[in-house]
Amino acid sequence: MAECADLLYVDNISVSFPLMSGRIQAVKSFSMRLRPGKVTALVGESGSGKSVLGRSIMGIESNLADISGRVLFNDPQKSSALSAGAGSVDLLSLPYDGRQIRQIRGNRIGMIFQEPMTSFSPVHTVGNQIEEVLKVHSVMTPRERQARVEEMLGLVGFNDPARVYGMFPFELSGGMRQRAMIAMALICNPALLIADEPTTALDVTIQAQILKLLKELQEKLGMAVLLITHDLGVVASLADEVVVIYRGEVMESGPVEAIFGSPQHAYTKGLMQAVPDFDMDRAARLKPLREIRVDTAQLMDKCRAPEGAGDVLLSVRNISKSFQTKGSNGFFSVAVPPTLAVNDVSFDIHRGETLGLVGESGCGKTTLSKILMRGITADQGTAIYQGADGPVDLLNAKGQELQSLRTRIQMVFQDPVSSLSPRMTVRGIVSEPLEIHERGSRAGRLDLVKRLIHAIGLPETALGRYPHSFSGGQRQRIGIARALALGPDLVICDEPVSALDVSVQAQILNLMKDLKSELGLTYLFISHNLAVINYMADRVAVMYAGRIVEIAPCEVIMRDPVHPYTKKLLAAVPLPNLDHPLDFNLIGEPSLAAKKRWARHFHDEGDPTTLAHADLGGGHLVLARRNVDARELRT
Repeated sequence: MAECADLLYVDNISVSFPLMSGRIQAVKSFSMRLRPGKVTALVGESGSGKSVLGRSIMGIESNLADISGRVLFNDPQKSSALSAGAGSVDLLSLPYDGRQIRQIRGNRIGMIFQEPMTSFSPVHTVGNQIEEVLKVHSVMTPRERQARVEEMLGLVGFNDPARVYGMFPFELSGGMRQRAMIAMALICNPALLIADEPTTALDVTIQAQILKLLKELQEKLGMAVLLITHDLGVVASLADEVVVIYRGEVMESGPVEAIFGSPQHAYTKGLMQAVPDFDMDRAARLKPLREIRVDTAQLMDKCRAPEGAGDVLLSVRNISKSFQTKGSNGFFSVAVPPTLAVNDVSFDIHRGETLGLVGESGCGKTTLSKILMRGITADQGTAIYQGADGPVDLLNAKGQELQSLRTRIQMVFQDPVSSLSPRMTVRGIVSEPLEIHERGSRAGRLDLVKRLIHAIGLPETALGRYPHSFSGGQRQRIGIARALALGPDLVICDEPVSALDVSVQAQILNLMKDLKSELGLTYLFISHNLAVINYMADRVAVMYAGRIVEIAPCEVIMRDPVHPYTKKLLAAVPLPNLDHPLDFNLIGEPSLAAKKRWARHFHDEGDPTTLAHADLGGGHLVLARRNVDARELRT
């Protein structure tokens, strides 16, 4: 059999699930090959059948699934000549929970899941859970198992593996949990690793570190990788071969150079045109696979942001916020120094612009947005909102003044699932702000809700449905409609597209651009994806460790950044372009020369007062030492 020359050969597999009205076909007559030691990317939108295929190969899909076809696995441990077919086994023919499939699953085929928090048990330590794999698949002593686990934790990048061994998953950050998940998947040196969206929930710098780690481990261990993703930038940086899937069927497959250099299928071309990148004209428009028809004409008189005096809409000065935590020492709590989440932040948002706020997870972006929304109270600082009725102290407003402010500033949240009540219909969700602020009559509110739903491209029949019956992109559109209901001046968008796949992301970004221009909105757009910021923002503020380290017009930040952290963020963005792959040498610890320059120009040596924003002209400010000449910063 020619197919036995491959490590894994998926032959005509189909997967369907029962519904009340029949069956839904998730995967249809799907075939593909995985070569030994190669990275094969399975690319497609959410709902295209990628994860179903991965789970079916592993033998962990639901018992309700009806699976047909063959999945031939040729274990190199059992065959020195793969082409001879020795050691080949059809995974789908094995008993669902029999001894033979359990010897392969987790041992010869490992899997990394998309959300590591839900994949780890919260009541067992990281070391116990990784060690369990060795208990099942090896005959090591407890001491040998612990030594092997700590060795693997060190291999995936933990500086203190012995300490991490005894930690619980909730004590680790998202990136650290994903590293621990990789350690668990690789502890038995599998021949094949299935990575299901391994970086989707991570910010751009942590994502780059995980990609670098996967690349190094894949080359070091000589294993094959099935990379399931919708991110074409990740594919361009890692993959050797690409399979494009749509509605469970193969649209196109081939070497990565052929797919990116000369895509043949319209769906593949559509996926690539939907991705924002740094080379595209800033005036150009993303081309989603399915365009949203936006009609704001009937909203102009109802939801258009009112005109106000002056250019600056919101002026933020010297805002700081710290959080007090407690350490543990046996039965007693020990006070530890407070964590400074936002540190002396100042910026202006001009009326009608989009200010992009970028930085890693934990840098203080969301904390700052909550302060501006009055969700939490700042320790110090001011925020002056310049409305149509004059300036208002946003942080100290009370009573009717605060109530009025809440109509002027609205928020679109990161997770469209948890930000919408599952017990309310779309009609109730969108009309709730109007009811709280007593806007219009019941009939008038319903009329406006219909207009809003029509404006964001959903049919009127959506009004009676609940959030769970919509896709992620549709739920995010509902969240946008709710934010627009009161006709705000300023909309704070906290990672509004980070949970969406590439084609839906393009829909939402185009929608938000259209609404901005037609309704006169102003955005504070928070994201860790600089390619998205490049498409949306007029100016960009870069946040690091609670401080704004650089702020400038978008073109300046993208083409001529000065601060080392901004350069690191840009270097970590995976672009869907084979001519500009990720430079893994720039990821992780900076070079000695970069460290010296950072120390000489940008490091505060424990005293924040030694730093100030140097003005480089044209609205370009960089946080640097007070005694450094601005001209030196560009060298």
